[in-house]
Amino acid sequence: MRRAILRLFAGLFGLLLIAAAVAFWGWQQWIGPGPSTEQVNVVIPKGTGVGGIAARLEQAGVVADATLFRAGVLAEGASRSLQAGEYAFDPGISPAGVLAKLRSGDRVLHQVTVPEGLTVRQVATLLQAQSELTGEIEKLPPEGRLLPETYAFERGDSRQSVIDRMAAAMDAALQQLWEGRAEGLPIDSPDEALVLASIVERETGIAEERPLVAGVFTNRLRKGMRLQSDPTVIYGVSDGLGTLGRPLSRTDLKTPTDWNTYVIAGLPPTPIANPSRAALAAVLDPAETDYLYFVADGTGGHVFAASLAEHNRNVRAWRAQQRKDRVSE
Repeated sequence: MRRAILRLFAGLFGLLLIAAAVAFWGWQQWIGPGPSTEQVNVVIPKGTGVGGIAARLEQAGVVADATLFRAGVLAEGASRSLQAGEYAFDPGISPAGVLAKLRSGDRVLHQVTVPEGLTVRQVATLLQAQSELTGEIEKLPPEGRLLPETYAFERGDSRQSVIDRMAAAMDAALQQLWEGRAEGLPIDSPDEALVLASIVERETGIAEERPLVAGVFTNRLRKGMRLQSDPTVIYGVSDGLGTLGRPLSRTDLKTPTDWNTYVIAGLPPTPIANPSRAALAAVLDPAETDYLYFVADGTGGHVFAASLAEHNRNVRAWRAQQRKDRVSE
């Protein structure tokens, strides 16, 4: 009897040693490096259970054994805290590290940059090309109502949600800048500021010129002069596309549209593009200057003038430079 009891205890002790050895091995596998040798991105769809997640991770080479990973998740009591989304797993990340990332929701963020001066339709086309986004854009805001910036999003976000964020960002920027506007401006509302800022945006891509260009247009509005802005003509004759694909002609400048500021007085009825925060700031606090004219200088910038005679000299110089450049080509 005594020998039987000793054998029983010996057997139990052996089982305990085996269990301890298995547990130790499992723990080492759980905290030790995984099999991946490079960063791996894995998408976990919504509604995927622990088994499905483990299988995806094993298939992607992030964990060596789906069963072991599933057992670790269950042992941690974490089966309901795993979050769907796209994750980037570092080379050699341990199963424990994988679980921590899935619980934290540290998902991959993608980015889309909206350049200044695009039309709303051009921005929509840009978003359509983002394969990580989903769905169609069912509602576009009016022209000019999207703030050009870089926006982060997660795989699976809807295109409409990104558009809505851009519109909200523009509303916030416009309201903030309008409240701090300079006194005595010849514009009466945030909407008019948006229209003028869109023209400034399309006239120059040089940051330091924006306040000067805004100052020219502010002066012309105060004097009742027509703005005579080429980009407004382009917007009208291109049916709001914002680009022509050819040089403007004299016929274009004489073609009546609601946006042709060679023909109409004051501001056009809508923006012609989405202006940047910097263009809005320039319009709402323009440079104090006596300039009334500007023309391209051939280097990407502009030459400014206070009188028509000076401006005409600048125009002749610009045309001479154009002729010289054509001869040298």
